[in-house]
Amino acid sequence: MKQQANDRESAILDILADNDACSVTELAARLQVSHATVRSTLSSLEERGYLVRTWGGATAAFHPRILARQRSMSEEKKRIARAAAALVQDGDSIMIEAGTTTALVAAYLTGHKNLSVVTNSTLVIPYARSNPQITLTVVGGLFRPETESFVGPTARELLKRFHVRLAFVGTDGFSLDYGMSTQLVEGAEIVQTVADQADETVLLADSSKFGRKGVVHVLPLSAVRRIISDEGITERINEQGREQLAELGVRVDAV
Repeated sequence: MKQQANDRESAILDILADNDACSVTELAARLQVSHATVRSTLSSLEERGYLVRTWGGATAAFHPRILARQRSMSEEKKRIARAAAALVQDGDSIMIEAGTTTALVAAYLTGHKNLSVVTNSTLVIPYARSNPQITLTVVGGLFRPETESFVGPTARELLKRFHVRLAFVGTDGFSLDYGMSTQLVEGAEIVQTVADQADETVLLADSSKFGRKGVVHVLPLSAVRRIISDEGITERINEQGREQLAELGVRVDAV
C-alpha cells in the first residue's frame, strides 16, 4: 500500500505543487534541513510514486490540479474512502472511477480477499499493485493528466465489458435539484457508463461539493444508492433534503 506522506514529505509535495520543479538546494533552504536529508526524502517519495527525480532536484509526478485536490480536505477524504472500503466484501467485484477520493478506496482494501477491481484511474495503481488480493484491470483510452484518468469512446467500450456489484464514483458538485455534475463532458460519460455496469453505485464526495453545479449534468442523485461524505454534510443538507433523499432511496453517511 502506498504510504501516507509525513510532515517533511508533505512540505516538499506542497512546494512542488506550487512550482514545476525544485532543486535540492532550494528545498534544503526552505525546509532548513541538510542536502542529504532532502535527497533521502526525495528518494523515498520517488519510490512511492509521488515525484520524479531530476538532475539536482525533483518535479511532481502528477498534474498540479491533482496535487491541489489531494491536499484539499485530505483527512475527510481518507475517512470517506475508509468507509467506502468497509462496504466491500471478500470476493467482490468493484469499479473505481477516477478521482482523488475514490482512488483512496484501494488503499483501504488490505483486509479483503480475492477482489476484482476495474478502474480508469492511474491513481489506483500504486495502492493496488502491492496488494496480492487485488486483480486489477485498468481500462485504456485517451489519457487526461489533469485527472490521471483514461476517458473517451475506447474507455467507455472497455468498461462495458465488465459487471460489478459496487461502483465508487466521484463528482465536481452535487445538489438536490441538479444531481451530480462536472466540468468535463468526457468525465460525465465515464461516470454514466460505470453506473450502468454496477448493481449499486456509491457517490464519494466531501461536503464542500454539496450545492456546487458544474457545467455538465452527470446523474440524478436517485441513480446512486448511497452518498458517503464527511460530517459537514449534516449541516449542508437540511432535514427536508434528507427526507427527499430518503424518499429516493438514497442513504447519506456522514463519516
